[in-house]
Amino acid sequence: MTALALREDKPAPARARARRPRRLALLACCGLAALLALVALALTMGQMPLSASVALRGLVGFGDPADVLVVQDFRAPRVIAAVVAGVGLGVAGSLLQRVFRNPLASPDVMGVTGGASFGAVTLLATGASQTLIPLAALGGGLLAALLLGLFGWRSGLTVTRLVLVGLAVQAGLAAAVNLMVVRFPAELAGSALQWTTGSLYGRTWTEVWAASGAVALALVAAFGLQRRLAVLDLGDESAGGLGLNPSAARLQLLVTAVVLASLAAALTGPVAFVALAVPHLVRFVAGPPTPGTLALTGLAGAVLLLTSDLVVQHLLPVSGLPVGVVTATLGAPWLLVLMIRQSRPVNRSTA
Repeated sequence: MTALALREDKPAPARARARRPRRLALLACCGLAALLALVALALTMGQMPLSASVALRGLVGFGDPADVLVVQDFRAPRVIAAVVAGVGLGVAGSLLQRVFRNPLASPDVMGVTGGASFGAVTLLATGASQTLIPLAALGGGLLAALLLGLFGWRSGLTVTRLVLVGLAVQAGLAAAVNLMVVRFPAELAGSALQWTTGSLYGRTWTEVWAASGAVALALVAAFGLQRRLAVLDLGDESAGGLGLNPSAARLQLLVTAVVLASLAAALTGPVAFVALAVPHLVRFVAGPPTPGTLALTGLAGAVLLLTSDLVVQHLLPVSGLPVGVVTATLGAPWLLVLMIRQSRPVNRSTA
């Protein structure tokens, strides 16, 4: 039999699997090109427009001192913060949706963003320096994870219990945040409300580098746990039969996702929609989850968050809006569509 005949006899699923790495590589190249184009736009656009060459020279410290100041101290930290936070939110959302086997699972639902808001607003209430807000947000997200683990530990951290406990934690922390905002002096209430909607304004290199290093370590952990996540996809009974403790593995993955989402919230505040929608979009264009699609999810999260920030800065008629306004506006109809799809009965054909 000739090689041509062998190719013609190759089953369709096998051919699809053979084409999938090429499609992932193509999607990754397109996403990377889009991200680089957005970064270039973000560095050149603003009240002081710059050409691409001038912005690039300013980024590396050459050129007019005013250009260097604008690019290095104002635009570049905000751009990198959007990229790092987008990657963290995208990967965190993908992990949570696979761990809970629920397309509605996200840091917003599981209480992580509520914990980040609680930490930051509590810091403002104490009158401490606002430079500590990112650290307080990270602590609040970890507090939400601790509450989720404590209240959900019974019954072996089952999926249904974790989802219900996450909703309760999110609601309780959101209520505490609202109570503190109402009790704030007028000069602090506006700052607290702006932070709780998610914003990239005023990021500094200290915040960006600290968060970038921590996110990189959390991403290494996320990719290192991919094998356990693939075993969990088979179900708890099958995972136990293969020698994996489902509760322990789920807790490890949950902590990793919470750390990623908390670090992202430490940079941007509780930005909605990104962690919820990006994993769905990637699955739609790239297929079932793999380590490659997880990396593509992080890239897509960075593209979406940076795009939303550019829309806030340059396309909306009202200046000074936080990026969370755009992501929440996009997220509301997306969440409604997901809920409608989840409520539809599944039609099964009988043999």
